[in-house]
This record gives sequence, structure tokens and C-alpha cells, in this order.
Amino acid sequence: MNWPTVIVFGIFHILALIAIPMFTWKVFLVTCVIHWACISLGIGMGYHRLHTHRAYKVPKWMDYLFATLGTMTLEGGPIFWVATHRIHHQLSDKPGDPHSPHDGAWWAHIGWMLFGEAKHSNTKLMSKYAPDLAKDPYYRWLDTYHYVPLVIFSVFLYLVGGLPLFMWGTFVRVTWGLHCTWMVNSATHMWGTRRFKTRDDSRNLWWVALLTFGEGWHNNHHAHPASARHGLNWNELDITWLQINLLQKLGIAKNVKVAKLDDQNLEQQAA
Repeated sequence: MNWPTVIVFGIFHILALIAIPMFTWKVFLVTCVIHWACISLGIGMGYHRLHTHRAYKVPKWMDYLFATLGTMTLEGGPIFWVATHRIHHQLSDKPGDPHSPHDGAWWAHIGWMLFGEAKHSNTKLMSKYAPDLAKDPYYRWLDTYHYVPLVIFSVFLYLVGGLPLFMWGTFVRVTWGLHCTWMVNSATHMWGTRRFKTRDDSRNLWWVALLTFGEGWHNNHHAHPASARHGLNWNELDITWLQINLLQKLGIAKNVKVAKLDDQNLEQQAA
């Protein structure tokens, strides 16, 4: 057992349950906004489509902002997250994949983080898999001390909103966000539809896409990992892509890569 991770995750889940009776609509709405910023901007636009796959470019200050928001999800720093995800793509649903459902649904969802040696603060080791980010001093610092932005922001929430906002904006929001993101690792490799013939079991799952602002169109993503757009069809809502597209129209996002449906590589197969 990786006891530090088990203890931290356990504390967050327990405090999230304790926070539920502190509900108010104001606290709930503020929490939703923070959740969107951290999951859609931090993970979807930042860690995933920008830092891992380099699907587009933005000014450095925005690049840093997305990465900092990503750390506030309790999913580790940018170098760790990017390295883990690149390994996942290289070995997806094969031996060596960090979180394949072939090793069990619970393993893919959370178990892979609860056992073995924790790597989330081992910047030197994970830099081997993300050398592009490791060149940047800010990313090296942020990866090693990825918990600092969350701690500072949690204190800020307490000061401006008291205990209810602190509990909801930190523990409920982080716990909910973790499970939403983990469903991309577990659920979208087990259930859903397959449009493309990929070498893995990735699937498109609409309800995971709703929970993660577009990350649930996972088969589309594995077929075209460098695409900034995951929801490739008109009825595949991809909020993160809409935000990237808006930045492109404003002249902020550059070199945006977008895949299109390839009829020669389609596989219509319902789960």
C-alpha cells in the first residue's frame, strides 16, 4: 500500500462527506466555477491537450496558468501527469499501461495510485518521459511542490467564504473532480462506442464527456491524440474544444491541430 496517497485520498473523501450538510446555493455555484476552471482549463486544456499532446500553443503566461490550475485537482504536477499519460498512450491496454481495465476496473479507476511507490513528486524520474516540460524551471518547481497552489487557494477560500466555502471548494470539489477524471481511465476503456479502429479498447462515452467537459470522447482522442478537438461530430459536446476554438478566433491560441472524421478508419461497434 502507498500509505501517504491512501491517507490523503481518504481524508479528502471523508471531509467531502462531512461538507455536504454545509450546502448553500452560493457555495455550490462558486464550487462549480472552480471545478470548471480546474478540470476544463487545468486538466483538459492544460495538462492534456496542451502540455501532453501539444495540440495548440498559447502565450507562456496562459500556459503557466493552465498548469497551475491543473495542480489544484490533486492529480500531481504537470511533469508527472504528462509523463503518465504519454506512457498510457504508448502502451494503452497493454502490459505497462499504468491504468488499464485489463488489470481490473477498480485498478484503472483508483487502485493504480494506491499501491506501489508514489511518483507524483519524483520530478527527476518523470522528467525522462516529459523532457520538454522538464526544461522549464517553473514546471520543475511546480511538479515538486504541486500541492502549494491548492493549499494557498484553500486558505483564500476560508478567508473569503468561511468554513462552508473552504470545505466545498476544496474537499467536495477535488473529490468530485478526481472521480470525474478517473472515469476517463476506467469507464471509457470499458463502455461506450468505438468509431475508430485503434490498438486499444478506448471508447466514446457521452456521460463521461459531460462530466469532464469533453474528455469522454476517448476513442476519438486515441485515434487522433494530437487533435485539440475530441468531440469530432456535431452532436459530441466538447466544451474544452469550444474554449480552445474561441482562443483561436481571438488570436490567442496558435497552431491549433484539429482532426476530421476519416471514413476509411471508421469502426461502428456498440459496446
